[in-house]
Amino acid sequence: MFASINPSIWRSGLAARSKRAALRVIGATAGLAVVLTTAHIVGAQEADPVAEATRGVNTTWVLITAFLVFFMQAGFAFVEAGLTRAKNTTNILMKNLMDFVMATLGYWVIGFGLMFGQSSGGLFGTTYFFIGADAGDFAGLPILAFWLFQLVFAGTAATIVSGAMAERTKFSAYLIYSLIISLLIYPIFGHWVWGSGWLWTLGDSTGLVPGGGFRDFAGSTVVHSVGGWAALMGAILLGPRIGRFGKDGQVNFIPGHSVSLFALGIFILWLGWFGFNPGSQLAIAGGNADAVALVAANTNIAAAAGAVTALLTAWMRGGKPDVAAAMNGVLAGLVAITAPCAFVTPLDSIIIGAVAGPIVVFGNLFLEKLKIDDPVGAIPVHLMNGVWGTLAIGLFASQGGVTGLFAGGGFGQLIIQLIGVVACGAWTAGTTFVLFFAIKKTIGLRVSTHEEMVGLDLLEHGSTAYPGDVVPGLIVRQQPRGGETRPAAGTMPAK
Repeated sequence: MFASINPSIWRSGLAARSKRAALRVIGATAGLAVVLTTAHIVGAQEADPVAEATRGVNTTWVLITAFLVFFMQAGFAFVEAGLTRAKNTTNILMKNLMDFVMATLGYWVIGFGLMFGQSSGGLFGTTYFFIGADAGDFAGLPILAFWLFQLVFAGTAATIVSGAMAERTKFSAYLIYSLIISLLIYPIFGHWVWGSGWLWTLGDSTGLVPGGGFRDFAGSTVVHSVGGWAALMGAILLGPRIGRFGKDGQVNFIPGHSVSLFALGIFILWLGWFGFNPGSQLAIAGGNADAVALVAANTNIAAAAGAVTALLTAWMRGGKPDVAAAMNGVLAGLVAITAPCAFVTPLDSIIIGAVAGPIVVFGNLFLEKLKIDDPVGAIPVHLMNGVWGTLAIGLFASQGGVTGLFAGGGFGQLIIQLIGVVACGAWTAGTTFVLFFAIKKTIGLRVSTHEEMVGLDLLEHGSTAYPGDVVPGLIVRQQPRGGETRPAAGTMPAK
């Protein structure tokens, strides 16, 4: 039978079968390619688009609030410049510029790692040094976005010190201690709290608040008390400005040169605080929006309450509505609400801010009795109200999973908050005292009497903020090298 088949027909059938087989092979290959390509696309897009969009929104929010907190450097600069004398304005502005510069470098090299790296016994971090772009995410954000947000807080802690030591500190000494605070002192305490260190978990280890520990939402202690304790140690070791206190115990008022700069600085800081506190939620998408709204409202309410009570306190004492008291009352309320802003109600925030106002007024009077010179009131604003705001969590907290004494939570949270306050004081006061003492005994902490009398602008920086001003009794000679301005020998210091 097979012999009867026409060979041409057989070849035609074979060719047809070969074509069909080839087409099947080609089809299978193409199908496999489609499957592999689809799998590759799915793999590349395996991240949930909603999650990616949420990450983008939260990152944008955190970066914007970081920019707001950065702008607070200008607020601190103007407050300090306005409350001090014109002859030191350039020095004030230079310090507030350079402390953020030094903080940026120190916090990138070591500070961030000490604060947020893998914990060593709950004491300090051991990773994330010299942080790079390939370090991944942290807290659901690109790690460099999180680093930038934390950096501006480190810069704030460093710049608080500047005001209490204004008008008599060597610029070189300032550069050193602003670097060390951002590099070492602030990050290590920050690790104890925000780096999930021993204070953060204190509730479990003590049994006082199971599942909880020391809480500080945005930094009444971590930022403001750290800066305030450092400011106190610096002011003590530095001593008061010439003429601030008389030998007979008299307290002499040394007025600042510009209420306008002071007021502008206050408004900038108030604005910046809407980044400082709400940004600390580290997210705004979804349910985070409710938490951010509560924090923002509490922040503003406490500031207003602090201004009112500080104004009334000073008015009743002095018979006049004092502008400095009202403005520092705003800052007092802002500092006090920084720790509890996510844990209390708006009514609680009014009480917290209202208590903060008198603290700043009587705090300044207390420092005067101790002969401690704080030209801008940094210690009452940041240290004393930082302590008050931190303890207020233990009293008023009823939100965010934290319950204070007045909300039926007992004394546990209050005791833990008190332990955190003491720990901050012991660590920061101890380390900064050693730091300032070492600087004082080596390169020197304070300028000479002549430099202080003439002004730090001319003799530390060779320039003035207001070139039209004439310094009485000072003959200025232009030096041929570098154009530096120095007083001629034998001239009398300005009064």
